[in-house]
Amino acid sequence: MPKRRVVDVVVHETADPEVIVAEFAYEFTLPDDSMNKVPCVFVMRVPDGRIIESRDYIDPIRTYTARGDLDRLIASLRKDAS
Repeated sequence: MPKRRVVDVVVHETADPEVIVAEFAYEFTLPDDSMNKVPCVFVMRVPDGRIIESRDYIDPIRTYTARGDLDRLIASLRKDAS
Protein backbone atom coordinates (compact mmCIF):
# COMPACT_ATOMS: atom_id res chain seq x y z
CA MET A 1 0.00 0.00 0.00
CA PRO A 2 1.19 3.52 -0.68
CA LYS A 3 1.86 5.91 2.16
CA ARG A 4 -0.96 8.41 2.72
CA ARG A 5 -1.02 11.69 4.58
CA VAL A 6 -3.40 14.62 4.90
CA VAL A 7 -2.20 17.96 3.46
CA ASP A 8 -3.57 21.37 2.52
CA VAL A 9 -6.18 21.52 5.31
CA VAL A 10 -8.57 24.47 5.25
CA VAL A 11 -11.54 24.66 7.64
CA HIS A 12 -14.43 26.93 6.63
CA GLU A 13 -16.91 28.27 9.14
CA THR A 14 -20.53 28.46 8.06
CA ALA A 15 -23.59 30.45 9.13
CA ASP A 16 -24.56 27.48 11.33
CA PRO A 17 -22.05 27.29 14.21
CA GLU A 18 -22.49 23.50 14.38
CA VAL A 19 -21.54 22.97 10.72
CA ILE A 20 -18.02 23.14 9.34
CA VAL A 21 -16.62 22.42 5.92
CA ALA A 22 -13.13 20.95 5.80
CA GLU A 23 -11.15 20.94 2.55
CA PHE A 24 -7.96 18.93 2.34
CA ALA A 25 -6.10 16.50 0.16
CA TYR A 26 -4.83 13.00 0.65
CA GLU A 27 -1.27 12.84 -0.61
CA PHE A 28 -0.20 9.36 -1.68
CA THR A 29 3.43 8.32 -2.03
CA LEU A 30 3.78 5.21 -4.17
CA PRO A 31 6.56 2.62 -3.85
CA ASP A 32 8.44 4.29 -6.75
CA ASP A 33 8.37 7.58 -4.73
CA SER A 34 5.95 9.26 -7.13
CA MET A 35 3.27 11.35 -5.43
CA ASN A 36 -0.38 11.99 -6.16
CA LYS A 37 -2.96 14.18 -4.44
CA VAL A 38 -6.69 13.59 -4.17
CA PRO A 39 -8.78 16.60 -3.09
CA CYS A 40 -11.50 15.97 -0.51
CA VAL A 41 -14.30 17.89 1.19
CA PHE A 42 -15.94 16.85 4.45
CA VAL A 43 -19.08 18.58 5.71
CA MET A 44 -19.54 17.93 9.41
CA ARG A 45 -22.04 18.73 12.14
CA VAL A 46 -20.09 19.28 15.36
CA PRO A 47 -22.16 20.30 18.39
CA ASP A 48 -20.22 20.60 21.65
CA GLY A 49 -16.97 19.45 20.01
CA ARG A 50 -18.37 16.03 18.96
CA ILE A 51 -18.76 15.02 15.32
CA ILE A 52 -22.28 13.62 15.05
CA GLU A 53 -22.62 13.66 11.26
CA SER A 54 -20.17 13.73 8.38
CA ARG A 55 -20.60 13.72 4.64
CA ASP A 56 -17.40 12.95 2.80
CA TYR A 57 -16.86 13.90 -0.83
CA ILE A 58 -13.96 12.09 -2.47
CA ASP A 59 -13.59 11.00 -6.09
CA PRO A 60 -13.20 7.19 -5.84
CA ILE A 61 -11.74 6.76 -9.34
CA ARG A 62 -9.13 9.43 -8.69
CA THR A 63 -8.35 7.81 -5.34
CA TYR A 64 -7.76 4.38 -6.91
CA THR A 65 -5.64 6.02 -9.61
CA ALA A 66 -3.56 7.93 -7.03
CA ARG A 67 -2.98 4.71 -5.07
CA GLY A 68 -1.96 2.82 -8.19
CA ASP A 69 -4.96 0.46 -7.80
CA LEU A 70 -7.15 1.41 -10.77
CA ASP A 71 -6.39 -1.79 -12.72
CA ARG A 72 -7.30 -3.88 -9.68
CA LEU A 73 -10.59 -2.00 -9.27
CA ILE A 74 -11.50 -2.50 -12.94
CA ALA A 75 -10.67 -6.21 -12.77
CA SER A 76 -12.85 -6.55 -9.68
CA LEU A 77 -15.75 -4.77 -11.36
CA ARG A 78 -15.45 -6.96 -14.46
CA LYS A 79 -15.43 -10.08 -12.29
CA ASP A 80 -18.55 -8.95 -10.43
CA ALA A 81 -20.33 -8.11 -13.71
CA SER A 82 -19.89 -11.58 -15.19
